[in-house]
Amino acid sequence: MKKFLVLAALLTISTAPAFAGAITEWTFETTSAGIAGTSNHIDNIAAEVGTGIASGVHAGAGTVWSSPAGNFSSHSFSSTLWAVGDYYQFQTSTIGFSGIAVVWDQTGSSTGPRDFALSYSLDGNTYTTVSPGYSVLQNGLAPNPSWGAATGSSAYTLGYDLSAITTLDNASSVFFRLTDTDTTSVSGGTVGTGGTDRIDNFTVQTAPVPEPSAAALGILGGLAGLVVWKRRK
Repeated sequence: MKKFLVLAALLTISTAPAFAGAITEWTFETTSAGIAGTSNHIDNIAAEVGTGIASGVHAGAGTVWSSPAGNFSSHSFSSTLWAVGDYYQFQTSTIGFSGIAVVWDQTGSSTGPRDFALSYSLDGNTYTTVSPGYSVLQNGLAPNPSWGAATGSSAYTLGYDLSAITTLDNASSVFFRLTDTDTTSVSGGTVGTGGTDRIDNFTVQTAPVPEPSAAALGILGGLAGLVVWKRRK
């Protein structure tokens, strides 16, 4: 099981213990053969840890789905033909768990989409967007190394501490979406039809207990925060 250490946080605690571990995780290693084809959607990608289903939905029927090298791993979840509103989705259960967090690796090609938002749902129909949104880094753009089977970087790792959102606790079904929010490419231009975005190691896990000093400062205050993580192999 992969472990994570907090490096820095926005809108959350400045220091915290390591997160407790994965409830559900998609590494796309054992399911890579099923991530292929050209269509407007792909689904039924099973989690390698725990129980859950990943999927992707695009407006364009010509979207190419593939599983190229991940962040220091053999496979990831990748797609082309991005438009505003297209998304990756991850569905799981948090029964028996509270204090939820999500963490994942994500990158794009120079003409892939840059700006995304995380949202969640308990029924798969009504989604709530978590603020702030986030931007992904271009794969291999210095000073960050290219991610691949033998290379990778924690600079591509993103996460949100959602422990303040108690409706995610002990839920029979929770959906998380990573949605393209505009037409800006990773390089600052316009998203191209062949531009790609890759996801790897999407993990739903339990979050740390806030330090008393953080609560006193009112930093949590019902907010979910964007967190930068470091993956320790």
